[in-house]
Amino acid sequence: MTTRTADAQRVRSSTRPPAGARLWRRMLEYRWGYLFVAPWVLLYAVFGLYPLVLSFYLTFFNYSFVRPQDLSFVGLGNWLSGLTDPLFWQSIFNIVYNQAIFIVLTIGLGLGTALLLKQITRGGRIFRTIYFIPVVTSVIVLMTLGGYMTSPNGPIQNLLVQLGLLNGPVFWQSSFWLPMPVIAIINAWKWFGVATVVLLAGLYAVDPQLYEAASLDGASKWQQFRSVTFPQLMPQIFFLLVVDIINGLQMFGEVYAIFDIYGGNRHQALTPVLYLYAQAFDRSNMGYASTLGLQLAALIAFITILQFRFVRQDVE
Repeated sequence: MTTRTADAQRVRSSTRPPAGARLWRRMLEYRWGYLFVAPWVLLYAVFGLYPLVLSFYLTFFNYSFVRPQDLSFVGLGNWLSGLTDPLFWQSIFNIVYNQAIFIVLTIGLGLGTALLLKQITRGGRIFRTIYFIPVVTSVIVLMTLGGYMTSPNGPIQNLLVQLGLLNGPVFWQSSFWLPMPVIAIINAWKWFGVATVVLLAGLYAVDPQLYEAASLDGASKWQQFRSVTFPQLMPQIFFLLVVDIINGLQMFGEVYAIFDIYGGNRHQALTPVLYLYAQAFDRSNMGYASTLGLQLAALIAFITILQFRFVRQDVE
């Protein structure tokens, strides 16, 4: 019996076409799928994989696009310099400082606006559109407008002086601690519409029976929000947290519209991408800029993994 089984297996293996032929047959079977996917794969390979591989290659060299003939191998020198660069770590501190304020403001404003919009029975679409307008407006336009409104001669500071909340105009752009909070406030004005839409969708997904059960148990409105609404919105809040941190670490236009590429005379508004840009196009140090870019990508990936590892457990 065993001999017959072995003989049958040998016959099947001898009649089975080679692996290359089977692969070619499957490709012909799904040729239209591969054909429609091919443009995206080609674009990703040209504008995604190729720059990534080239950047990793350049991290081992001192390379200037102004004098490409002076290419010199430095090994891990760029990586060691990036890990010990005080300006790079100052830019990381600046962006963490900025995002701590931005995330609280964005999610807080978005949640408050979503709760109000949920109560509106007529004209809700109009208000949702109004709150979403800053999101689709150019970053440069909004940051320039926000910079003027918060300037020493702008309407916001003039109003605060008239109300007695300020003793005089504040030149926040030259301060060391104020640029990042002010930029976070202006940036929250632009992006809280996204949080509003996401959290409003989460509010509509909450089962009304949960509120009915809480009301029958004598829970107040605040207790219902704390015990029902907020826990049910944790997946949406987690999504916003992940997206905001990733986008925040890549901040460029928001600071570039108000400061120079070095984030001010004391680098008080310097961000990692601004510093990377300065190294690449002002100092023409493409090898070091590539190293900083990959270090930033690794940092973003590490923080994202930590969020999914620890924060998502609480959400689930």
